[in-house]
Amino acid sequence: MTNQTLSINLATLRNGWSFGEMVDGCLRHDITAIAPWRDQVESVGLAEAARIVKSNGLRVTGLCRGGMFPAATPEGIAKANDDNLRAIDEAAAIGADCLVLVVGGLPGSSKDIVGARKMVADGIAAMLPHARAAGVPLAIEPLHPMYAADRACVNTIDQALDLCALLGAGVGVAIDVYHVWWDPNLAAAILRAGAMRAILAHHICDWLVPTRDMLLDRGMMGDGVIDLKAIRFMLEAAGYHGPQEVEIFSRDTWWKRPGDEVLATCRERLATVC
Repeated sequence: MTNQTLSINLATLRNGWSFGEMVDGCLRHDITAIAPWRDQVESVGLAEAARIVKSNGLRVTGLCRGGMFPAATPEGIAKANDDNLRAIDEAAAIGADCLVLVVGGLPGSSKDIVGARKMVADGIAAMLPHARAAGVPLAIEPLHPMYAADRACVNTIDQALDLCALLGAGVGVAIDVYHVWWDPNLAAAILRAGAMRAILAHHICDWLVPTRDMLLDRGMMGDGVIDLKAIRFMLEAAGYHGPQEVEIFSRDTWWKRPGDEVLATCRERLATVC
């Protein structure tokens, strides 16, 4: 497996490095694909981030993130829509393969998850014409059900694909193993996504046992229980041969280690575990 199949989601390098230092670190390890977060781009400025990407010949496998559609008021919905239109422009400016959407959970004190999912569909529909015009595919990322209330009320690949079928061209899915590995319908859902040509990104890390924090204790590939090779085989059988994007939120472990150690480990694990 060549280095060209490895992308680093820059959340993995939240260790104090600047955007430029993250890029320099990736290049030292012969990694030429990245996926930044919007706050990381904002910290250096959109124009400078675009210059760094272009001057180094980087592939941007995704920009994280848009979404967070449900809101308790019309003003909140309008604010989310405006932010998502800006996110599309930012993704276009840095040449991102897609804009990743984390769709949001229940608004305010609501218990209406069906209504929240309707807000998600409406929110994507509202931004989709701008995304199509900008040439930015929208990648719905289903999140593990433990996040259904606060981060994402779309929790399976099939739910995301139902939205893709409803909304049409320009919408696909980001398949993150951390969120979908448990799904008993995983293999069939990935085949369905492949048949729809909807797979826009593949994110990897591992699920630790025990997990000490629902958000910030992801594992390095090979340190947990996810069968990464099996999921990659499913994706390739479905026709996806794009990069494997390492996205690790690890407040107490990997974020405390030197960036070069993290990157070297990512490369080694991709070759031996993934």
